Amino acid sequence: MIEGQSSHWQIVAESLTGERVIDEQSFASLTILTERLERLKKLDKSFDSIEFSPAIRELAKQKDAVAIG
Repeated sequence: MIEGQSSHWQIVAESLTGERVIDEQSFASLTILTERLERLKKLDKSFDSIEFSPAIRELAKQKDAVAIG
């Protein structure tokens, strides 16, 4: 179970470093991680200041551009 949970951040990390191609799996993993962060923020206000890195925010913009284009 732990391996399955860690695979999403691993996929995103490898996508950012060029170890893997940015593909639908990259975007799916990013979506899952985003949803998990939002859930944490709703559970406890101490998570409110946590944000993704600029590199991950740029990846999210690519996802949005693909969805629109």
